[in-house]
Amino acid sequence: MLKLILIVVGICLVTFLLVYIIDKFLPLKAKPFLILLFGILSIFMGYLIYNSITAPIQFEKVKQERYAAVIAKLKDIRNAQEAHKTVKGKYANDFNGLVQFVDTANFTITQQRDSSFMRYDKIYQIELQKDTVIIDTLGFVGVRDSLFKNSDRYKTMMNVPFGQNNEKFELKADIIDKSGYRAAVFEAKIKKDVVLHDQPQDLLERENAHISVEEVNGTEIKVGSLTEVSTSGNWPAIYDRKGENQ
Repeated sequence: MLKLILIVVGICLVTFLLVYIIDKFLPLKAKPFLILLFGILSIFMGYLIYNSITAPIQFEKVKQERYAAVIAKLKDIRNAQEAHKTVKGKYANDFNGLVQFVDTANFTITQQRDSSFMRYDKIYQIELQKDTVIIDTLGFVGVRDSLFKNSDRYKTMMNVPFGQNNEKFELKADIIDKSGYRAAVFEAKIKKDVVLHDQPQDLLERENAHISVEEVNGTEIKVGSLTEVSTSGNWPAIYDRKGENQ
């Protein structure tokens, strides 16, 4: 908005100055050429005003479209990583291993039921009933079929949408200590600059500086954390609602 105000003030000052010069100081023969020049300058100034108004609107449209595609990929990575941890007890540290896991691994389908049995109690010297829980294995289902059904998009989930040099998401996994408990963690991320590489630099710098619950804060779009036990993404809820509607 400040940029637009400065442009409008500048146009007004330039217009006043040119009109004054043309009217007071220039010979009559030179006036048509200057009027033509003034017209061209006015068109250029008009373009600057138009661009200053529409550029942020277009940037926001492009940003939301690209972020939605990036976040959809990050959600697939998260789902695959959570399945990996469920089956293997830890997260995958690279995409080759994660894709291979989705291709070949199975979830175990179990059923839990209460039961009881009689056990001789040495203290009371009688048979007492003991309660227990029995877990039955009912079968297996493929991770690929469970998470992705008939889609093979997991094979390209590492590719960043709208990048210019076939960029990949950065993926890392680790084990951290949290209050004496060793916890598995992972993080997948990409710089905003990569996703918005062809957008105006001033708008991109403003985007990287966002701190708001309604925006993707910071310079990266990411899911998970290498310092906290979390599988959340750093995007606002609006992108989750978009995904639910698809």
